[in-house]
Amino acid sequence: MRQAIRSTLLAVLLLGLVGCSSTTFVYNRLDFIIPWYVGKYVDLSRDQKKFLDSQLAPFLSWHRNEELPGYLSIVDEIEQSLGSEVTAGQISTLAGRFEEAWLRIELRGLEWMLALGQELSREQMNEFVASLREKQQEYKEEYLPRSDEEYREEAYDNLEDSAQDFLGRLDWGQRTTLEEAAAQLQRSDGIWLRERALWLDRLEQILQREARWQEAVREALRNREQTTSAEYQAVYEFNSGVIYQALAKLANTRSERQDRRLRKRLDDLREDIESLIARGD
Repeated sequence: MRQAIRSTLLAVLLLGLVGCSSTTFVYNRLDFIIPWYVGKYVDLSRDQKKFLDSQLAPFLSWHRNEELPGYLSIVDEIEQSLGSEVTAGQISTLAGRFEEAWLRIELRGLEWMLALGQELSREQMNEFVASLREKQQEYKEEYLPRSDEEYREEAYDNLEDSAQDFLGRLDWGQRTTLEEAAAQLQRSDGIWLRERALWLDRLEQILQREARWQEAVREALRNREQTTSAEYQAVYEFNSGVIYQALAKLANTRSERQDRRLRKRLDDLREDIESLIARGD
């Protein structure tokens, strides 16, 4: 379940923080990428694009100066954890730190998204909501027809691709670890789509832009844990635990060659982040 505002920011920021070899290039092109991504949902006028640029500059300055140094400490913590046995609890803690970092990004970025929302016409806002509804239908057609076997096969493929990106080719035992993890996962696509549909209903009502609508968006985001079903939270927590256990096992069974590759990826990421920090504004 990822609401429209969160999805927009997440998509572009993950592009800048994942994939070490291209981190600095993509990050420095966010002033181009974000208007392009928003433009997928609604056509912006020239003045609106300029307004978005004016809102984006201080946001990126804040992120570079105040958030990126914290990312360095996370990279260092990951590397230090490789010196001994890695536990699922450690991975869970690191995941929590990434989530906290994301929440700070969300709160800061929300303000310029709301400012842009104030500039949209009624027709543009309707177009925005309609685009989100269309995306919801696309998700349903893509995810729901899958059999349980296909669901778990795709989960395994995603886990394997991610693991090999950092470790290189996996051996038979490591692939078995991921196969067993994928087999344990509880299916989440149907629950996620139901939660997303409920969020779209709330969002569409808020985006009628009646009095204090911006505060209504802020409140909806602050209270999202209370409005998320217990069923969804249980599935999310269970699946996260399964994946953390599998990742810990992969880390602890990595070969010397895989260890070198992983540490090289971390070094590259650190260098990219340091380069971004050094650039300042």
